[in-house]
Amino acid sequence: MNPEILKETITTPMPFGKYQHVKIADLPISYLEWFASKGFPKGKLGMLMATVYEIKSNGLDEILHTLKRIN
Repeated sequence: MNPEILKETITTPMPFGKYQHVKIADLPISYLEWFASKGFPKGKLGMLMATVYEIKSNGLDEILHTLKRIN
């Protein structure tokens, strides 16, 4: 996994919708699950959301918490 992608998940805000301005890493799993079932957006945003979805759905949230502490 590319460390820059992980860093972007904690710095990039959601650009639209109910969670506009919330950092991608802080999106609730239910919101990410909805996108997973409907399809993530195209491009970098979708990649970041899919990355956070995989991390959270596999119980690896500590990765995101650690990144936030060190950045």
